[in-house]
Amino acid sequence: MIELEGVPELIDPVMVAAFEGWNDAGDAASTAVAHLDREWKGEVFAALDAEDYYDFQVNRPTVFLDNGVRKITWPTTRLSVVRVGGDKPRDLVLVRGIEPSMRWRSFCNELLAFAHELGVEMVVILGALLGDTPHTRPVPVSGVTSDPDLARTMDLEETRYEGPTGIVGILQEACTHAGVPAVSLWAAVPHYVSQPPNPKATLALLNRLEDLIGMRIPLGELPEDARAWQVGVDQLAAEDSEVAEYVQTLEEARDTAELPEASGEAIAREFERYLRRREPGTGPGPGVATEGGDSPFLRDPGSGRTRPPKPEQPGPEAVPGAEPVPEPGAGTGADAGAPDGGSVPDRGATGENPSGENPSGEAPSDEGPDAGGPDGEGPKNDEGPGDASGR
Repeated sequence: MIELEGVPELIDPVMVAAFEGWNDAGDAASTAVAHLDREWKGEVFAALDAEDYYDFQVNRPTVFLDNGVRKITWPTTRLSVVRVGGDKPRDLVLVRGIEPSMRWRSFCNELLAFAHELGVEMVVILGALLGDTPHTRPVPVSGVTSDPDLARTMDLEETRYEGPTGIVGILQEACTHAGVPAVSLWAAVPHYVSQPPNPKATLALLNRLEDLIGMRIPLGELPEDARAWQVGVDQLAAEDSEVAEYVQTLEEARDTAELPEASGEAIAREFERYLRRREPGTGPGPGVATEGGDSPFLRDPGSGRTRPPKPEQPGPEAVPGAEPVPEPGAGTGADAGAPDGGSVPDRGATGENPSGENPSGEAPSDEGPDAGGPDGEGPKNDEGPGDASGR
């Protein structure tokens, strides 16, 4: 364990966590936390011991040169603090890492120990799943919790999921049992274009997080990146008539499912959210990190980079009702309908959304249970639970 003594007292801190791996389709969730860390200049103050939680044959360390000196970056999970100034300052504790390979209960207990020590008021865990959703429509983001009272007060869904889960689900339950309010936010990523990055899904997660914690988040170039991503997918999809037809089918199903929501109350709710995001007098202002001279935090000396290495993806395993997600550039399998070529993917190969309903509003496939779960534990790929990574 690497930790510092004398962490400054935090103001109404919220812990925001994301983990690369099974619950991070399109790298949307981990990229969202990385964006917060970059925009608000987070200072790393602790890192979990990689020896305790990672299988280095699954998540391999990387070697790099720093001024001619060879150094090693170990896969791990790091914690950082961002101090946000403004009219109503509020601090964030960012947790960013890789889904552990083993000892999940100890992993969660260690993170909860930091949460208790820092006085964290709420834990928000970000995730992304594959779904039957068209890339041309707004990204669906669902908020779920295991706490019935929290579900009522924050207008969230109370999870009813049963089945395999990832570290996101385990950490949320650990928080609930420890008496720490916990929420999971899940973005649905189109399964036919699941390759990272997906700036549109990342942007949707940040917008929902902004509403949840009442802070204005600086978005930087993310909106422009999201528009460019959609234009690029539009152009590639238009080159294949079967893909274009499939996307149109998803659009019609999505529009039909959402038609009852186009009520005056729903429109008013969206307009109020729009105003909250742009009113200069609400929230902590533009979201500029507090300046303060020399940092009181210790960085992890074992890392010369800000982002931990991405885990190697082992071969996909068969999961009933799911299609394997190929590596970027692949043109076969479940993503054969992706803009990079191939035939239209099977529409049953999706992750189930947190409400237990198909995100597109269509009837579920008859090929078997969905790969994702109603808790939002939709896998990033088709690596079923029980493999070497501990899923």
